[in-house]
Amino acid sequence: MNKIDTRLVLHFPGFEPLDAQAHQQRYARSAIQASKVWGADFAVKPLVQGDAGACFDVEARSEAWQVRSMIHVFDHNELIAEMRSEPLWRQLLAGYCAAVHVVMQGGAFAYLRHAWRFGLFFLFPFLFVGLAMVASMAIAALPILLIVSYWFFGLSVPAAFGFFVFLFVPYSNRFHTLHLFADWRLAVAVAREDERVRIWIDRRADEILQALKRDADEVLVTAHSMGASLAISVIGRLLEKEPEAFAGRNVVFVTLGGAALQCALLSGATNLRRRVGTLARNPDIFWFDIQCLTDPIHLYRCHTVALCGHEDAPQPKLVFIRFKHALSLERYRKNRRDLLRMHRQYILGPDRPSGFDFTLMTAGPLPAASFVDLKSDQPPIL
Repeated sequence: MNKIDTRLVLHFPGFEPLDAQAHQQRYARSAIQASKVWGADFAVKPLVQGDAGACFDVEARSEAWQVRSMIHVFDHNELIAEMRSEPLWRQLLAGYCAAVHVVMQGGAFAYLRHAWRFGLFFLFPFLFVGLAMVASMAIAALPILLIVSYWFFGLSVPAAFGFFVFLFVPYSNRFHTLHLFADWRLAVAVAREDERVRIWIDRRADEILQALKRDADEVLVTAHSMGASLAISVIGRLLEKEPEAFAGRNVVFVTLGGAALQCALLSGATNLRRRVGTLARNPDIFWFDIQCLTDPIHLYRCHTVALCGHEDAPQPKLVFIRFKHALSLERYRKNRRDLLRMHRQYILGPDRPSGFDFTLMTAGPLPAASFVDLKSDQPPIL
C-alpha cells in the first residue's frame, strides 16, 4: 500500500452552532488524543482565511512517516446562527412549519419505513414541545378546571407563561430541543434549495475550485451528519460548473453518520437527488459511507444512492464501526446517554486504537480509500 505524503481535505461538518475556528479547535483537541493513541505527532496549525475559504494545516509525523494535510472547513454556522437568533415564538412556529413540510413531502413516512429510529428522532422535539404546550394551557385553564372566579386568570396565565419560558425551555436545552427545531428547518431549506442555501452552495463550490489548485496525493471529502447533504450539493454544483474538476485526481468521498436522506427523501429535493446520482456515477470519485449501530441519528443500513432513485448507479459501500472499540469503557457508558454526543463521535478523538479514527484518516499516512475495508476492532498497521 502506497503511503500518503500530502492530502487535501474538504470537510463539511454536521449541524452544530460552531464556526470554522471552533471546528479547528475541536480538531486540535482530538489530534492530541490521537497523538497519544497512535504514538505519532499530529501538529495542528492555526486557521487561516483565503480565497479557498477557511483552512488549517496538520503536520503529522512518526519515525516511519510524515504527512502534511491541508484541511478546509465548510461550516454552515451562518445559516444556523440566523435561525437561532430569532425570538422564541418564531423559532417554535418556524420549526413546526418545517415539521409539516417534512410530513407533507413524505419524509416522515420514509424515515419510519427505512430507519424507524431516525423517524423517532424526527418526532421527538415536536412531541416534547407539544406536550409542554398542552401542560402550559392546562395551567392557564386552571380557573375553569377548578371552577373558581375568572379573576384567577390573572394568576394562571402568567404562571403558564412562566412554566413554559422559564422552566421548560431551560430544561429542554439538555435535549437540544430548539437546536433540533432549527435542524429540521435547515433540512427543508436544503431540500428545496432556497435562496440563502443556493448562495451558500455556490460560494462553497467556488472556494473548492480555488482549493483544488493545490497539489496533493489525495483529495479527501468528508461529510458528517447533515454535512452530507451539503457536501453532495456543493460537489454536485462544482461538477456542473467544471465537469472535469476532479479529472486525474485521487478523490475519496466519505460520509460519516451521513444523513443525506434526511433531506433527499423529501419530495422537493429534486436537485439533491440528481446530484447524488452525479457523484455516484462519477468515475473520479470513490465514495463509501461509515455508519454505527449505536448512533440513531442517521439512516442506519440505508443505501443513499439507491433510495434517491439511482439503483443502477454504483452504490457506496456501507462500512460499519462500533464506538466502543475506540472509547474507554467509562467514557462509552457515559456518552451513550447523550445521543447527540454519540452522533458526534465519528469526528472526535479516540481513547484507544481501533479500526477507525477521524484524525488518522484525515492526517495520517494511510490512503483514505483503505478505510473501506476496515474492521472496527482491529487497528490498521501504520
